[in-house]
Amino acid sequence: MMTDPIADMLTRVRNACRAEHRKVDIPSSKMKREIARILKGAGFIHNYAYVDDNRQGYLRLYLKYSTEEECAIQGVKRESRPGLRNYVGKDDIPRVLNGLGVAILSTSQGILTGADARKAGVGGELICSVW
Repeated sequence: MMTDPIADMLTRVRNACRAEHRKVDIPSSKMKREIARILKGAGFIHNYAYVDDNRQGYLRLYLKYSTEEECAIQGVKRESRPGLRNYVGKDDIPRVLNGLGVAILSTSQGILTGADARKAGVGGELICSVW
């Protein structure tokens, strides 16, 4: 039984980058699809696709690599977890690696990056950081 599916997603992505895989399959959910959308928008992955398998479905993330075969995702950190939620106000949203990374938040306006949440003037639950 899995208690933290977001941490499982981040671990699968981290392991796929270390093993230099070009794609990784993850059991799908709405929140994971939104996180994948943000990762694509921030340039950490090439693309993602939802694959329907007549059950839960799964997400296929296509990882991005540089010409030196270095993964675009250097690190991921789960900030808020089921046992210890981490909420931040609009003025306390962290900058990841001085703007080189992205903080992902769950807000009242949906799943947003830290920069988008600052612009919208909303805080929320700090899900994870990616750099």
